[in-house]
Amino acid sequence: DDDMFSDVFCENSKKLINVHLFALAAKYYSLSSLSVSTPLEDILEALRGDSQGPTGIKTEEFMNNKKSHEVQVMADLVDKIANYCGIKQVIDIGSGKGYLSSFLSMQYNLKVYGIDSSITNTNGALERSRKLKKHWRAYQTRGRTNLKNQSLQSLDQVPIQDSVPSCGLTEIVVSETSKLTEVDLVAQTQPEDSKLSEEVLATLDVLPVDAVEVFSSSQHNCGELCEEEKAQRRMASLKAKAKKSSESNLYFPLTSCITAETELSDIITDLEDCVMVGLHTCGNLAANTLRIFTAKPEIKAVCSVGCCYHLLSEQFENQEACPEEMWGFPMCQYLKDKGWCCGRNARMSACLALERVAVGQMLPTESLFYRAVLQVIIEEIYGVTKSDHHVGKTFSKSSSFVDYARKSLKKLELDDSKLPDSCIMDYYEKYKDRMNELEAFNMLKVVLAPCIEALILLDRLCYLKEQDNIAWSGLVKLFDPVKSPRCYAVIALKK
Repeated sequence: DDDMFSDVFCENSKKLINVHLFALAAKYYSLSSLSVSTPLEDILEALRGDSQGPTGIKTEEFMNNKKSHEVQVMADLVDKIANYCGIKQVIDIGSGKGYLSSFLSMQYNLKVYGIDSSITNTNGALERSRKLKKHWRAYQTRGRTNLKNQSLQSLDQVPIQDSVPSCGLTEIVVSETSKLTEVDLVAQTQPEDSKLSEEVLATLDVLPVDAVEVFSSSQHNCGELCEEEKAQRRMASLKAKAKKSSESNLYFPLTSCITAETELSDIITDLEDCVMVGLHTCGNLAANTLRIFTAKPEIKAVCSVGCCYHLLSEQFENQEACPEEMWGFPMCQYLKDKGWCCGRNARMSACLALERVAVGQMLPTESLFYRAVLQVIIEEIYGVTKSDHHVGKTFSKSSSFVDYARKSLKKLELDDSKLPDSCIMDYYEKYKDRMNELEAFNMLKVVLAPCIEALILLDRLCYLKEQDNIAWSGLVKLFDPVKSPRCYAVIALKK
């Protein structure tokens, strides 16, 4: 009953008068309380089938904890969706550095196209793909040498030296400043007492067969094949099965700016029935991913996790007539008919992480206070109320508020020479007693965040419900919100 929250704000002044009731109302209208999301377990059960499943690759060895959690959970779901639909092609929109794309390809043998608007990201992904292929050649070179000295029970026992990065995956995603080169890998000698890397052996099982160059078969005159020759012939058999593919089944990074009108067939020449995915697609890209999904018959399913709500364009925010623009919000006709508008402040609030604050990961109150006082300075001293320049992460590089103010003014291209340190500190002293007010205000924003996020995500779900060609659509909580605050996926399957 909406009337239960009618006393949150004063009817006349519209000011907040009941903080406790405000918090209860925000919780009541969050996705976790509205019972509109579908449990992940139910989705996995509904999609059950012949899936390869996890094979032991330890993603935390080459991704941070957050990314490892996201990639493992989402990749497993995408694989099950692909199997359910009977398709092998995946298009990763906003693929970034290719973490999800490469994992989908190696772990599940899917053909993945990763599309990102940043040429830097694409080049980095291509370089990682190139390194992977070269490192596997390095492993094989070492394997040929070791085969002469060891009797193998099976293909899975191909020895790999300990000094090679686990799984051969670390080099795909580590910093480009890594000192270990391919030449080093090949040149290093293996200690006599070295042990096999279980992670590397696991990767031998899951890497697409055509991504591994086959050992060259040595010639033997003896009638019986030794274990060495058996292992080599097994590898040759794998190569024969994959001969029709001239390229390895690793993913293909592409550079393109995706909009709702993008023709995927112009970017992907062998476009076929596929699943479209997006892991933390920023701003309008999340909305456009859903529009492309509904418009293109080749795309049979979508799994999209958005982020950066503050970058969404809003149709009714500035009241500017631009009918050809595909706005990020609202998407559904229901909210369009109401002329609904959130505004940038609300969308910024939607990006906050209530669950993290709840477990003690507090808001950066001091840095927010620094920025607030700086804004007062530039408005009162310089008369500037809007700038195309950004302060960025200046706080973490500053030793004091004075240092912060001067570095920030330079970034904003404002002359700080006429501003003495004493004047800067006067502003700081004037407002420092109000820092607790700023913290309280931001805590209220954090409490409201899930409610605003629910509105944005339900708008996307409602848009899918309005389409005629969708068999099923829903919101699914994929990730641990403490590890990954933007944890909800919009998932849909075509009829």
